[in-house]
Amino acid sequence: MHHGKKHRAEVAKSLPEWERMFIAYKELKKKVKLIRAGIDQGNLEAEDMGFTLLLDRELNKINTFYIDKEEDCIIRFRELEIMAQNLNGREEMLEVLKDILSFHAEMVMLLHYSVINFTGLMKIVKKHKKHRGASDESPPYMPRVLQQPFFSTDLLYNLIKGCEAILIRLSPPNDP
Repeated sequence: MHHGKKHRAEVAKSLPEWERMFIAYKELKKKVKLIRAGIDQGNLEAEDMGFTLLLDRELNKINTFYIDKEEDCIIRFRELEIMAQNLNGREEMLEVLKDILSFHAEMVMLLHYSVINFTGLMKIVKKHKKHRGASDESPPYMPRVLQQPFFSTDLLYNLIKGCEAILIRLSPPNDP
């Protein structure tokens, strides 16, 4: 299965409410195809500029969404941490455990979002380079992709580990 179809199926299955916040892979792929036509018609610069503008817009969209979600995660983690430190009874503890598990799942989904977008960007940059021709010097998109905030998931990993530590701390010792 080609990446475009696989990408759409993955998004629709796992994160349908975030679907329009993922990379517009299909639109970028259309721009890449126009580059080959631009080479043939002597209009490479215009077609390449169209690709660059769309890529920049998509990176901005992905980063803005990711950063907003990451900030929400930081705030929510602090709230859950405070709740876990100030428990009043077993029922409240069970409710906090449930909230932490739900929050953990949301963060794993955000990590999944990062991976899907990174994969899409890697593939589209590779297609772009291929369509420009191996002998042609391609703009250095890959370093830009690797430096994007959505690709930097260390904070998210730390929050996930923090949730797991709270879950371990709150779980009864004999509970698997």
